[in-house]
Amino acid sequence: MAMHFIFSDEVVLLFDFWKVHSPTGMALSVLVVLLLAVLFESIKVGKVRLLHQALASLPIPTSQQLIEETDQDSSNSDSPPVSRSHLRWFLCHFGQSLLHVTQVVIGYFMMLAVMSYNTWIFFGVVLGSGVGYYLAYPLLSMT
Repeated sequence: MAMHFIFSDEVVLLFDFWKVHSPTGMALSVLVVLLLAVLFESIKVGKVRLLHQALASLPIPTSQQLIEETDQDSSNSDSPPVSRSHLRWFLCHFGQSLLHVTQVVIGYFMMLAVMSYNTWIFFGVVLGSGVGYYLAYPLLSMT
C-alpha cells in the first residue's frame, strides 16, 4: 500500500467489499464520501441546535425560588418530583449523546477513507466538509 497520496481509480475503502476498479466506481465512491462529510457537518449543527433547545427548556430560577426550594427540601423528607423541564432536558441530552456517537463514527470513517491515500477520496472529504459547512451553518441562525 502506498504511503503517499496517489491519483488512481483503484482503491479499497473501509471494507474489503468496497473495492473500486473503475473511474465510475471512483466517482461514486467520492460522492459517497462527500455525502458522509456533509452529514458529519449537519450532525454538528444538529447537536448545537439540540443544546439550545435543552437550555431553553430549563427555567432559570430566581434567587427567591431557590430559597423556597431549599426550605421545601429541608421540610420534606421525600424527594421533590421531577419536573417536565428536567425530563425534557434529559431527553435532549440523550439525543445529543446519540448524535455525538454517530458523529464520531462518521468522523472515523472519513479519516480511514482519507488514509487510503487516494487523492480523489481526499478531495471528496474536503469538498464535502466545505459544502456541509456552507449548507448547515446558516441553520444555526434560525434558532
